[in-house]
Amino acid sequence: MEKRKRDHIRICIKKDVEFKKKTTWFEYVELIHNPLPEVDFNEIKLEASFLGRTFNYPLVIEGMTGGVPEAYRINKNLAEAALQLNIPLGVGSQRAGILNESLKETYRIVRDTSSSIFVIGNIGAVQLMKEGVELAEKAVEMIEANALAIHINSLQELIQPGGATTFRGIIKSIEKTVNRLSVPVIVKEVGCGISRESAKSLEEIGVKVIDVAGAGGTNWTLIEKIRAEEAGDLEKKMLGEVFLEWGIPTAASIIEVSSTVRIEVIGSGGIRTGLDAAKALVLGADMVGIAKPLLKPAVESVESILSYLRKIILELRTAMYLTGCRNIIELKKVNKVLTGPLIEWCRQRNLSI
Repeated sequence: MEKRKRDHIRICIKKDVEFKKKTTWFEYVELIHNPLPEVDFNEIKLEASFLGRTFNYPLVIEGMTGGVPEAYRINKNLAEAALQLNIPLGVGSQRAGILNESLKETYRIVRDTSSSIFVIGNIGAVQLMKEGVELAEKAVEMIEANALAIHINSLQELIQPGGATTFRGIIKSIEKTVNRLSVPVIVKEVGCGISRESAKSLEEIGVKVIDVAGAGGTNWTLIEKIRAEEAGDLEKKMLGEVFLEWGIPTAASIIEVSSTVRIEVIGSGGIRTGLDAAKALVLGADMVGIAKPLLKPAVESVESILSYLRKIILELRTAMYLTGCRNIIELKKVNKVLTGPLIEWCRQRNLSI
């Protein structure tokens, strides 16, 4: 497990692991320019409400790592950045810290940094199915989490050497966790997106937030294919090659989910600019999640993280200014035009836009 986590950090930092053909489809979303914005750029408010709390910006630092010594510094830097900006912070899958006491600090550091940070725990649905709700309870307890993300990653598991090959019973397992925990449960994909049918099933069992993690950004199938190739696992490598472009593009997934459920939605998967973030919010996301672009800055320093996020915030504010919006509530009501395959997707899927 420790080697796998090190591999993930190394590959994500050193290799190009973005989707090669499939995009997020944000390029098929046009926001209508307002040439007469009755707005003062410097007075635009970016505050957003999420799970009953108000944050300075509609941004979430998604869970990335933990469970290896080098993750301590990464998570510490991310926590300090989250504290300064007052935005939620996730951690990587916590099972390693549950199984190995000495690795707990690589996750716990986010809570030790400050009791006021909104921290999102993380556990895999596959591990939850095998080991029970107690695993989720330990994850929450470890970092005094304000919410718990359960990640669903069926394709990644299939390509991953030694990965799981069954998700049978996953909905029941998530439902048991929702009913047992005292904190809200978030269900998140890892790059393949979530459909309206799956979103409805999750809402019905009490999940409070869906994090779409759509296709078009970081490609975990590619990451696991690279690992399989390095391990000499030809079968997994070849399987990964066939499914490299699998998944629902992020823009489509946000519409799928937000048009179907009333619970909160995090738009994530390939968010690389503040304009991407603005489009995600206009399409129906309540918050926007960012992960991989922050990994290399997190290895460097807190200031590197803040520099990247301030760029995103400036771009988001600019998109709001150019559409005449004074706050996030107004942004979410902005007129838009969908084009290309995205509008065709919406038509064929009978999605409300």
